[in-house]
Amino acid sequence: MARAVLVIADIGGYTRFMKVHRINLAHAQHIVARLLEAVIDGAGRKLKLAKLEGDAAFFYANAPVAPDDAKRAIVAIRRAFLHRRDELSINRLCNCDGCTQAGELKLKFVAHVGEVAFQKVKQYTELAGVDVILVHRLLKNAVPLSEYVLMSEALHDEISSSLGTSASAIDHELEGLGQARSYYVDLDALAGPYTSDVRPSVIAKLVGWLRMTWRSLPYFIGVRKACDGFGNMTEVLAILPTRPSATSLPPPSSAKP
Repeated sequence: MARAVLVIADIGGYTRFMKVHRINLAHAQHIVARLLEAVIDGAGRKLKLAKLEGDAAFFYANAPVAPDDAKRAIVAIRRAFLHRRDELSINRLCNCDGCTQAGELKLKFVAHVGEVAFQKVKQYTELAGVDVILVHRLLKNAVPLSEYVLMSEALHDEISSSLGTSASAIDHELEGLGQARSYYVDLDALAGPYTSDVRPSVIAKLVGWLRMTWRSLPYFIGVRKACDGFGNMTEVLAILPTRPSATSLPPPSSAKP
């Protein structure tokens, strides 16, 4: 077992007004994939990608992590996300619901620090343990904001001095784990103002459309299922497979130190 900081960057915002058909869902799949690429690039070396989970990216960093580094990593991810979102929104040719709603997509974070077991499977590192389950449980919460950073009490105690803004306490009943207190901050207040430098470009529009068409082809022809495992599409689709989450993670007793 080792101590680690656990962070999930979660993308959502598609509304129930998006029509459910193959083109919309295929383009939504592409857009979220492009945003996740930006999120991963924004994390840099400070956070390591554990896995992609539908419309979310699960990161970790070996603890201790300097409080300022934790904040800088989240700010960098958010900046990369907004820049890519502007690119997809401003330089688009398609007017389907999946594309026109791209500019409305939001980013939120949940984060925790605790003990995890690392299991190497080929080139991938799997994380297991109660604290991995806890950070995933935090995704289901009653935070009254659309974009935020939600921290467990343990992580808040370690990095609160570097936030630069006050955090609000909120109590949750976490499934299987009981009552827990956490703290949230508005992502805008934490990250500060963002000024877009994306400008309309005919070439960027054409290149983006060609890339999207090519990458969406497997979803158009039914080889792959678009938005499979997207946990934030429940308003769009009545029934979706559940995102790989804490419910599918091995119990702590099966974790190898």
